[in-house]
Amino acid sequence: QVQLVESGGGFVQAGGSLNLSCTASGRTSAIGVMGWFRQPPGKRREMVARISRRGTIGYGDSVKGRFVISEDFAKNIVYLQMSALKPEDTAVYYCNAGGSYWDAVGNHWGQGTQVTVSS
Repeated sequence: QVQLVESGGGFVQAGGSLNLSCTASGRTSAIGVMGWFRQPPGKRREMVARISRRGTIGYGDSVKGRFVISEDFAKNIVYLQMSALKPEDTAVYYCNAGGSYWDAVGNHWGQGTQVTVSS
């Protein structure tokens, strides 16, 4: 089993920046991809950014050019640098991990961390 623990998040004004991190533990040898999803209030969960052990990266359209995902797979940590934040970025952000980048979503989830962007 894989456990994911997020840190970071919080409250920021529009145009500001926040950083998230997620640390994996447990059966980390099974992890081939880590990433972030988010769920805005009253909306469906959506992919934000994902990165594989081989360096393949994908971003959701709404965050391209503003968010940057990076990783330290040796330490089983993934980071999300968020800049130029908008009120519509307000959501619970979830860390996600799985075996393959080519699966749309991994099987393992963190507990989520709230990001609130004020206008």
